[in-house]
Amino acid sequence: MKASINELIKEMTLAEKASLCAGLNMWMTKGIERLNIPAVHMYDGTNGIRKTNSDDEMGITTENVPATCYPTGSAIGSSWNTELLHEVGEALGNESKEMGVELLLGPGINMKRTPLGGRNFEYYSEDPCLTGELGAAFINGLQSKGVGASLKHFACNNQEYEKMVTSSEVDERTLREIYLSAFERIIKKSDPWTVMCSYNLLNGSYTSENEHLLNDILREEWGYEGVVISDWTAVNDRIRGLKAGLDLEMPGPAGYNTKAIIKAVESGALAEEQLDQSVARILNLVERVTGMEEAVPASAMEYHNLARKAAAESIVLLKNENGILPIQESTHSIAVIGRFAKKPRIQGAGSAKVTPTRVDIPFEEIKALAGASVELSYAEGYPEDDSMQEEMIKESVSLAAKSDVAVIFVGQPEYAESEMHDLKGIDLPEQQILLIQAIAAVQPKCIVVTSSGTALAMRPWVQHVPAVIHSWLSGQGMGKAIAEILFGEVSPSGKLSETFPVKLSDNPSHMRIRGENGKLYYREGLFIGYRYYDRKELAPQFPFGHGLSYTSFAYKDMKVAQTGTGITVSFWLENTGNRTGKEVVQLYVHDEECTWTRPEKELKAFSKIELAPGERQQIVFELEERDFAYYNTKYNRWVAESGYFQIALGSSSRDIRITERLYCNFGKEEGTFHKFSLIGDWVNDPVAKSVLEECLDEMNQHVVEKIYLNEEFIGFWEDGPLIKILQMYGQTWLGDRSPDEIIEELIRRVYERRVNM
Repeated sequence: MKASINELIKEMTLAEKASLCAGLNMWMTKGIERLNIPAVHMYDGTNGIRKTNSDDEMGITTENVPATCYPTGSAIGSSWNTELLHEVGEALGNESKEMGVELLLGPGINMKRTPLGGRNFEYYSEDPCLTGELGAAFINGLQSKGVGASLKHFACNNQEYEKMVTSSEVDERTLREIYLSAFERIIKKSDPWTVMCSYNLLNGSYTSENEHLLNDILREEWGYEGVVISDWTAVNDRIRGLKAGLDLEMPGPAGYNTKAIIKAVESGALAEEQLDQSVARILNLVERVTGMEEAVPASAMEYHNLARKAAAESIVLLKNENGILPIQESTHSIAVIGRFAKKPRIQGAGSAKVTPTRVDIPFEEIKALAGASVELSYAEGYPEDDSMQEEMIKESVSLAAKSDVAVIFVGQPEYAESEMHDLKGIDLPEQQILLIQAIAAVQPKCIVVTSSGTALAMRPWVQHVPAVIHSWLSGQGMGKAIAEILFGEVSPSGKLSETFPVKLSDNPSHMRIRGENGKLYYREGLFIGYRYYDRKELAPQFPFGHGLSYTSFAYKDMKVAQTGTGITVSFWLENTGNRTGKEVVQLYVHDEECTWTRPEKELKAFSKIELAPGERQQIVFELEERDFAYYNTKYNRWVAESGYFQIALGSSSRDIRITERLYCNFGKEEGTFHKFSLIGDWVNDPVAKSVLEECLDEMNQHVVEKIYLNEEFIGFWEDGPLIKILQMYGQTWLGDRSPDEIIEELIRRVYERRVNM
């Protein structure tokens, strides 16, 4: 496109403008040949490029064009490595260019309200800070190569069960602090070229036409100027959607809605200027994705090596009693048990399933690293389905008993985690549980490698084994990464991006997982993930942020200081072990004095640091006022209250190493007043209190029972509205005046005095 966007819009007919607001087919936008407007090619891409063999097919159940399969969201989320996410984004940008892909439909960043979410494997974390930082890094890397990102699914798409007809009912504060916070952070830090709306309704309105979500928050408050695209078939009312800010409907051509748009403009139901705004945003997207030179090609092996690196950083060492890992050089025989050792689960199912270019097989990689001097044996351990096969257990136990070490590969079955249906549970299949228990009974050196895209419950067996590695669904390089961690070629550095509960019923959403009659109420509010377990004082199996290393780290000399509204936190991190390793430092904040309910701690910053043995490094975090704020629904804005805060640094949410207490001065928040403002609101504002005292002095001259703002009176009436005091004690003073009139007069005096101060 050489002409300016405004010039192109002037040249376009109404029909052309209307048609541009829907796709050409399953994976392309429409082009307009006479105006030299090219089409844009887009494909799914949360952990790799799922390019179909035809632009007219969905390709969910078929093999697609081979592409690099990176760790899924929950896996790479556990890397806690923004530099890695940026690097993977860049690689996907290059690979997209090579494959003729201009818009990649990812990343997915929805919060993990329940571990049963069928698409949890696509999403990074249960925490908006971690999710936001990783998502922004990924998008910045991807878009630096001229390939657009599509941030999804906006918003509150936290289940698969009846998601297309269910309304997520979420209060405004929870919506802002938990479910929109990562979206806001990413939009402001990386400006994704598109945002994809979700299927569900939000508080009674489809997100594809939700004006509060798409216009009031996304456009007006956050200043987003990119394209809002529908999830596939997520459009309900096309005209309402356009008015709210939904620019592009997918898939196309959706001729029926093109006609509806034309009719709406001609009848005056839709202003053509509003249509032009959507067209301009689409044309700007076309210009962005077609305006950069082709990427420098890389080899498939280079991409595969990055997939291996990403897997190694994502895998989490959950348990390592007596330093059983890494496997000792003196080991002569290893029993490798479990069909996932030869047929690994590397990803979830559905629209995110990539056809990999190659796959590292764990058994083969273990064999290669162990060398000829180590005898390796294998047993399948369990069938592909859920049937019980006792002979398979007996065979596995026999091999394990004769070996120096047993490594058991288990996990959620292939069919368990997929788009369009939620998990039924988070326990391993019964055969796998019995397998672990039987092997642990005869082999004390028992290492369990688990695979899943979401949290697993391990209570029936974890206490019987000395070591557990959670490999997630870590992509095509997972096999080699597991082998390198087992033998100590790589020190594990992943940290859990979500809480692993002892049992499913411990989860805060357990009583309201699916909803009823088309409504799902998020009544746990702010308290999802570690926020809930902390508040409930409930110990999880493994906490958020947990992950062991083959070395150790010390946190020393923490200092905190406020400059303006910013807070600087510094400390020294030292590798006190005898191996090079990486530590994820996590910074949590707790408000000691807030008048509103707040979590015990909230993640506000993190950093992944590599140190050699004995090496130390000073780490500095710069926090902003927003990091100390909550969303105040009384004022409909973010508020940071002055007062004491605890700032904690730790290796996990439950492993806090060092804490400092700091008084933060964010100024005095001026209250707003209305008819039912409480006595406490009036007396806590110096100006309002003086106005109220003058009012009461006047009233006391006309009543028998006089009112004074002393400790006794305030202690009893603090939570009562002032207007009720006037009604209760001031009847003889009011006369013909209404209490409403008095309150209006008092509020007017407060605001006048503030102006004159």
